[in-house]
Amino acid sequence: MALSYKARRRWSLIILLVGLPVYIMVCVILTNLLPRPNIILEFIIYVVLGIIWIFPFKKIFLGVGQIDPNETTKDD
Repeated sequence: MALSYKARRRWSLIILLVGLPVYIMVCVILTNLLPRPNIILEFIIYVVLGIIWIFPFKKIFLGVGQIDPNETTKDD
């Protein structure tokens, strides 16, 4: 079952305001458990983790910034 445009907007807002900060905290905690790697390797790890989070939510964010396709507009 596909989500409506309004549902996708709500979920994207929840993901950005709640999910992303939680994901960042988990990534920082997990990387702090390991001994500190080389600065370049650490940078690569954070870049990869920063890109990976979006893949499960790709369908939710798709088209959220566009006009609602179900909304009818009246041009007078």
